[in-house]
Amino acid sequence: MTSPKIAAEWPVEHAAIAVVGADGTLLGQHGDLDRVYALASVTKLLTSYAVLIAVEEGAVEWDRPAGPAGSTLRHLIAHTSGLAFDGGSTVAEVGAKRVYSNGGFDLLTATLEEASGISFPTYLTEAVLDPLGMSNTRLEGSPAAGAVASGADLVRFAAELQTPRLMSPELLREATTVAFPDRDGVLPGYGMQRPNDWGLGFELRDGKEPHWTGTLTSPSTFGHFGQSGTFLWVDPVLKVSCIALTDRVFGRWAVRAWSDFNDALVAELRARI
Repeated sequence: MTSPKIAAEWPVEHAAIAVVGADGTLLGQHGDLDRVYALASVTKLLTSYAVLIAVEEGAVEWDRPAGPAGSTLRHLIAHTSGLAFDGGSTVAEVGAKRVYSNGGFDLLTATLEEASGISFPTYLTEAVLDPLGMSNTRLEGSPAAGAVASGADLVRFAAELQTPRLMSPELLREATTVAFPDRDGVLPGYGMQRPNDWGLGFELRDGKEPHWTGTLTSPSTFGHFGQSGTFLWVDPVLKVSCIALTDRVFGRWAVRAWSDFNDALVAELRARI
């Protein structure tokens, strides 16, 4: 593929790009996939996957109370608990709006720890990282934004998100379908979205404009981006995932560069069909 090479023009010192097919095949790449990067909020994909596995295993239930009065585990993972970004206060009624909250994810994993009796870093490692062979990935801080990983490890995770082995396909479909529909809210870096659709830990493309995945990805595309200049998305229609890791903080450069890059990539993929 030629489109991953576009990342060589990004205003960053280091970048790693990987395009992954639904069967795990590496379709294209740029940069050193063994280099380890801070994931920032792409961490939430790993955290959410571990929580989903915990729910399917029966370690915890979606309706377990967590966070503000009336909030449950499902509200926390879908950013509808009403907690502020840092979780220090409540800024909306439970279920009323989509309020993106790192603090909500801290409570999410604390609740899992309480229910399972296992520390969350251990649960994440045993449920997700070790089974997928993600040996260069570790949680060094908050489960909302504190993981580091290599591109090669995320290639393995991207394959899992397309052809799940660690959970049922039915649960993954539920997690990538809108939870609490028709909730408005701000998509960080991209402004108010009406609605700001989200699944169970996965941000959904749907009809959002503008969007970090560009203008050509399908509405069913899901994933996350991080303030460290990282993203991972999966387009089930194209049957492909894309990973981008950089060492420059998200900003205007990324808004422009990511949209152009993703549009070029999707155009190239469509031309191959």
